[in-house]
Amino acid sequence: MSDRRAHLDTLAIVSLVGCAALWGLNQAATKVAVAEIPPLLQAAARSVGAALLLGLWATWRRIPLAPLSSPGLRGPALLAGGLFAAEFGCIFVGLQYTSASRMAVFIYLAPFFVALGMPFIAAGERLRGWQLAGLGLAFAGVVLAFGESFGAGAPAGSRQGWGDALGVVGAALWAGTTLSIRATRLAGAPAEQTLMAQLVVSALALGAAGAWAGESWPVQVSALAWGSLAFQTVVVTFASYLLWFWLVRHYAATQISTYTLLTPVFGLAAGVGLLDEPLTWRIVAALVAVSAGIALVTRRPRASP
Repeated sequence: MSDRRAHLDTLAIVSLVGCAALWGLNQAATKVAVAEIPPLLQAAARSVGAALLLGLWATWRRIPLAPLSSPGLRGPALLAGGLFAAEFGCIFVGLQYTSASRMAVFIYLAPFFVALGMPFIAAGERLRGWQLAGLGLAFAGVVLAFGESFGAGAPAGSRQGWGDALGVVGAALWAGTTLSIRATRLAGAPAEQTLMAQLVVSALALGAAGAWAGESWPVQVSALAWGSLAFQTVVVTFASYLLWFWLVRHYAATQISTYTLLTPVFGLAAGVGLLDEPLTWRIVAALVAVSAGIALVTRRPRASP
C-alpha cells in the first residue's frame, strides 16, 4: 500500500522549512570553518564523515550501498560523484573570497540551470512563456549582484567577483548533478545509493585535489571550527539530506520544491546576523529577482478540468 500523501501536512511543512534553514545556515558554517581548515580538505572531510554515518544508517536499515560495484551504475555514479565534488570544491574555495550571504544567492541558481538543461533530457519539459520570463528575471538578479562585485560597493582589494563566479559555477555543477542522475540509470536507484556514490567519489576527488593544491590539515583547530565541520557533516550532509529524500518519497516533488526558495533567504539572514556581513540593496534585490524567477521557472501549469 502506497503512503504517498497528496497534500503537505504540518510535519512536511515544518520539515521543509527546517531543511531550508539548515541549508542556508550551512554557508555561514562553512565560511567560519574555512578560516582555519583549507577548503578542499574541509569538503573532503565532510564527505568522509557523512559517508561513514550513511554506511551505519544503511547497515541498520539493511539498505544495499554498492552503486560503484554495479557495471550498469558505475559510470553514472562516477559522473554524478565527480560533478558533486566539483560543485562543493567551487563553493568552499569561493567562500574564501565572497560572503556567505552572497554565496547563498548564487548557488541557488541551480534550478535555473536545471530548467535550461531539462528539455534536452525530457522533450516534454520544454519551457513555456512564463518560464522563459522567469529565467530572464533570475538572470537579471545575477547581473545586478555581480555589478556590486566590480563597482563602488566592492571591498577595496577584494576578489569578491572571483568568489561570486565560483558560486555560479557551483550552481551549474549542482544542476549538472541533478540532470546526470535524471538522465541515467541512477534515476531508478535508491536515494541512499546515489548519495553514497556522491560522497565516496567526492571524498576521494576533493582529498586528492587538496593534496595537489598543497593544502595540509592545520595543527590546531578551534572548537568553533570543529563544531562548524560537525554541523556540516552530521546535521546538513547526513541528516537533512536523508530527511529530504524521505520527503521526496512521500510528497509530490512539485509541492516540496517551492520551499527550497527559502534557502537563500535563510542564507542571507545567517550571513548578516551571525557573521556581520553587509546587507546591501543590490543583494536584497538580487535575492528577490532570483527567487521570483525560479518560482516562475518551477511553476507547473494547472491541469485541465
